[in-house]
Amino acid sequence: MKYTQLGRTGLKVSRLVLGTMNFGPQTDEPTSHSIMDAALGAGLNFFDTANVYGWGENKGRTEEIIGTWFAQGGGRRDKTVLATKVYGNMAGEGDPWPNYDRLSALNIRRAVEASLKRLQTDYIDLYQFHHVDRRTPFEEIWQAVDVLIQQGKVLYAGSSNFPGYKIAQANETAARRGSVGLVSEQCIYNLAERRAEMEVVPAAQEYGLGVIPWSPLHGGLLGGVIKKEVEGGRRASGRSADALANTAVRAQVQAYEDLLDKHGLEPGETALAWLLSRPGVTGPIVGPRTAEQLESALRALDLELSQEVLSGLDEIFPGPGTSPEAFAW
Repeated sequence: MKYTQLGRTGLKVSRLVLGTMNFGPQTDEPTSHSIMDAALGAGLNFFDTANVYGWGENKGRTEEIIGTWFAQGGGRRDKTVLATKVYGNMAGEGDPWPNYDRLSALNIRRAVEASLKRLQTDYIDLYQFHHVDRRTPFEEIWQAVDVLIQQGKVLYAGSSNFPGYKIAQANETAARRGSVGLVSEQCIYNLAERRAEMEVVPAAQEYGLGVIPWSPLHGGLLGGVIKKEVEGGRRASGRSADALANTAVRAQVQAYEDLLDKHGLEPGETALAWLLSRPGVTGPIVGPRTAEQLESALRALDLELSQEVLSGLDEIFPGPGTSPEAFAW
């Protein structure tokens, strides 16, 4: 397993992140436990979740599944770098009470205690703000987080889905308070969605944040969907199907699969390997529903893409260019 440091912290994390969003809604508890055991056995030590995962009336379920896995012992918690998130509304269905969502000091305090209970642990390595809260000033957010750090309940804070200017605003506010500030940003970033290269990744690099891309296969679009249609009669569904309905997108994905077929490469593994080659990236999040999907993702760690392949990928999925030069007419 290849490891790196998480931003400007001393934490050493695997270059792939185990995403747990499917645990509960699509993957049952025993299978989820098996996947986590396999991941840890392969050296993958960075697990990502969120308090709302499980969704709807089952929100919190994913954290509970991780908690029962930790409770089995065997050093599972000590070997894991655990990341979860706060922001989503955790009030019960039909409960009108306010302050059960966003990033107020009250909700942060309430949410972290609930996550710790579900996760069956006494600390969270990386506590991430799931979205921007435009109603709560960063002074209040950092006040709440600083208390949690002092109590030993949280080690570091990170952001998710933040634009570049919010990363700057958050860390400048933290610096004025003498706080550590953000150490990571979790953003959508993949071959088909490269806008993070404009400002989010540069801001993260400037402030020493690790970059944790989510949706590395762009909802399955980069996982060989057309090839699967042709070979197995397995049609794309959901967002992938909607995207492929666009003739230009389908032609782009076909060109991508043709390029990889020419070089004997597997699409999903290539998409992950490409992200691993990008400057500033700590590690992409993989969300396996099965052990086989985890094994495929792990193979990307040893995949070195040639300059010919990298250039071909840039031609098919051109990046937005460097800011501000890319804005020039």
